[in-house]
Amino acid sequence: MVDSQYYLPNDIGISALDCREAFRLLSPKEQMYAHYLSRASWYGGLIVLIQTSPESANIYVLLQKMFRAQAPPQLEAAATAAGLSAEEYQAFLVYAAGLYANMGNYKSFGDTKFIPNLPKFKALVWESLAFKQSPGDMEALWGCCCESLYSLEDKQKQLGLGEKGISAYFSGNCCLEDAEFAQKFLDSKNLSAYNTRLFKTEVDGKRCYEVRLASAKKGEYPDEVCFGKHEFEDAVFFVKRGDYAFLMEKVCQNLEKAKDYAANDNQKRMLEEYIHSFACGSVEAHKEGSRYWIKDKGPIVESYIGFIESYRDPFGSRGEFEGFVAVVNKAMSARFAQLVNSAEVLLPELPWPPAFEKDRFLKPDFTSLDVLTFAGSGIPAGINIPNYDDIRQTEGFKNVSLGNVLAVAYATQKDKLTFLEESDKDLYIKWKGPSFEVQVGLHELLGHGSGKLFVQSQNGHFEFQISSWYKGSETWDSKFSTIASSYEECRAECVGLYLCLNKQVLSIFGHEGEDAEEVVYVNWLTMVRAGLLGLEFYTSESKSWRQAHMQARFVILRVLLEAGEGLVGLKECTGADGRPDAVITLDRSKIHTVGKSAIQRFLCRLQVHKSTADVEGGRALYEGYSAVTADGTHNFLRLRETVLLRKEARKMFVQANTYIKDDAVELVEYEGSAAGLIQSFVERFPDDAEKVEAQLLEMTCMDSSCWC
Repeated sequence: MVDSQYYLPNDIGISALDCREAFRLLSPKEQMYAHYLSRASWYGGLIVLIQTSPESANIYVLLQKMFRAQAPPQLEAAATAAGLSAEEYQAFLVYAAGLYANMGNYKSFGDTKFIPNLPKFKALVWESLAFKQSPGDMEALWGCCCESLYSLEDKQKQLGLGEKGISAYFSGNCCLEDAEFAQKFLDSKNLSAYNTRLFKTEVDGKRCYEVRLASAKKGEYPDEVCFGKHEFEDAVFFVKRGDYAFLMEKVCQNLEKAKDYAANDNQKRMLEEYIHSFACGSVEAHKEGSRYWIKDKGPIVESYIGFIESYRDPFGSRGEFEGFVAVVNKAMSARFAQLVNSAEVLLPELPWPPAFEKDRFLKPDFTSLDVLTFAGSGIPAGINIPNYDDIRQTEGFKNVSLGNVLAVAYATQKDKLTFLEESDKDLYIKWKGPSFEVQVGLHELLGHGSGKLFVQSQNGHFEFQISSWYKGSETWDSKFSTIASSYEECRAECVGLYLCLNKQVLSIFGHEGEDAEEVVYVNWLTMVRAGLLGLEFYTSESKSWRQAHMQARFVILRVLLEAGEGLVGLKECTGADGRPDAVITLDRSKIHTVGKSAIQRFLCRLQVHKSTADVEGGRALYEGYSAVTADGTHNFLRLRETVLLRKEARKMFVQANTYIKDDAVELVEYEGSAAGLIQSFVERFPDDAEKVEAQLLEMTCMDSSCWC
């Protein structure tokens, strides 16, 4: 029997992201700008299928062909003819919606594979109108993905590197040592890994590596000194251009059109640099575009696009494609502006020595946005970008909170609240939204936006006295690699916990007196509960974590449990249903004393290791708290089984489409259901769907031998 964690439940939460009012308030020019940025994002978002798994694109095309021929209500008749029950057909719709929402058959949050919860998938394909119209094509498509569709071999259960899982960022014969060796080569050429994939072969007993740059162009380009063949130590590296070329070209074409509707020169120059970056594969050009993006203060339509977050690269250096377009929520943004204005007063409150803080706080934009488009593997609640350390250190960054995502993502039903005392549940439901808003604000602005990296200057001069530092082209991601993402999320979460105790912060968000204390309590309670829930994202067989944020929250739970004095309680018990259960408690009277002191000490240690590039010390600290064992006061391996037993599936979001009709942009929204989510994707590429799908299949076919 298959473990239920590999199925998406039929009652999974699916919500529509409401952006109608925000979009309506845009001028016609702004709507055009948003439309073409959205088109660029959606085309680029398809790259995630190729990045996720060898089979994702094949499954996507199979589903697209089925639903283009018959919308979900019409396909149901074929399902009945194929012998599917109503529950089985719903399971099929949920699986399809899950593949679209995650842009692949691995969960964007947790990185575990999900498979269809029905044995009659093939029968439905054969009964579909798409099969009747093109039986040869559909049978070939099914043959390409039918085995991997259901496979739960150990290596295919989760994303990972080598024997720990599957990763389409690397050929199947790559292991951690190959990733480390390739990083040494990239560092030696001052070449970023963000927009690359790595493929390994062997010729005459010699290791050969192909570094593929994502770009629309495939040939040589005058400003790329690293292009071509390189001898490096005992191996050969070939740096090639043209990965995802068709989709990258589509991105460039739509960014070019968006340029005509840009509001100012910063937006135009930003788009020009992005186009240059995506055309030739230059991360430096993307960095230059990001500099103009930072300078574009307070735009009505906000966006960012490219290879951004490195969470899903098992080595932590390669970015997943992401593109978002959103509209500013002015009322909520005013609160975040207050927080920005208070940052210079709040930063000195952080527990590390002044020398470990940036010399000058570069005031960023911090806005609340209603998402129109978020293309990629999932939608976060808040973002702090760009992720380029050198830009963040000296030029600045932006923070965004995604308001319409927060509005629906964190709505909680009392009967589904796990691991809390009954007396805490109503309080949790009432204050979770407001407390999470505070945590997101602090996490993004003063968490990710704080702290200094000690970097050796180009002339070798040092203006500091420390034992280790970042040299040459070394970055936070390349240096701390596999733990970098989670470690940084942990640091940002700790900043949020620590500074939410500040009355000035709470006042900015409109919380005073008793209400402010409730926000603090629920914020800390949410964190310790999340630490327990995080065990769902730990794989005991490989002793590895699959989700950066949840690993971070588990680490914080461990730190607060270690603080003792009854601050946090964690007790195993039997639930009302007779199955194993657990209850976590928090003594609110000790948050400002025992809790604050524990986070203060831990946060300082995290920052010092990060600032000084002390990988050995940072790993020892972080991996020590990340360990999930049966030893000690709490049996976390047993608790993990309890968490899996009672886990709730993460919500999925349905997004609108935009179209140009009679020289105006039309917004089309869909219902918050599996059928609505499916229909939004069927209608997403109205002009060239078949050509796009053919190109996806061609890209997948070209790489097929790399996964054997």
